[in-house]
Amino acid sequence: MVILYWLLIVLMLVGVVGAVVPGIPGSSLILISVVVWGAIHGFSTVQISLIAALAVFILSIGIDLIATYWGVKQAGASNWGLTGSMVGLVVGTLGLLPALPFGGPILGILMGPLLGAFIGEFLYRRELQLAPRTEQAFKAGVGIVVGTIVGRVIQGILAIAAFGIFLWQTLPLVWTGQI
Repeated sequence: MVILYWLLIVLMLVGVVGAVVPGIPGSSLILISVVVWGAIHGFSTVQISLIAALAVFILSIGIDLIATYWGVKQAGASNWGLTGSMVGLVVGTLGLLPALPFGGPILGILMGPLLGAFIGEFLYRRELQLAPRTEQAFKAGVGIVVGTIVGRVIQGILAIAAFGIFLWQTLPLVWTGQI
């Protein structure tokens, strides 16, 4: 059982990294680890950890959406630019994943929103002048990148907190041999 515990700890550490790095599952791995431990050893040993991991999982989903929306709106993008940048974020992150498994998602998170916002602003404004569209699209793309980075940092902090709560709740039991 101790081997399982340390395997779950490693899985949770991957989840903490995944909360910050795109393309790697984050808070879901932490939640799965807590559920597996609770299913084997009883959920009474991880009540607080389960609540924390579930809350982090739900908050992570909301943080992604809110941080992205906030970043683009702060940049003054139109709804078309917002939609384009969000589509660009998803396509860039997931679309480059098979081609470049290590750098693809990070490159996609930077390039996808810029291109998506540019296309969205171009479709919205339909101006013959390229400069205003380019500037607005660039601002929208930067806004989504900044919003995404802020969201990832917050998710990382929450993931570390959930991981810490699990350790606080279970490590004494493992060290003393009670489990």
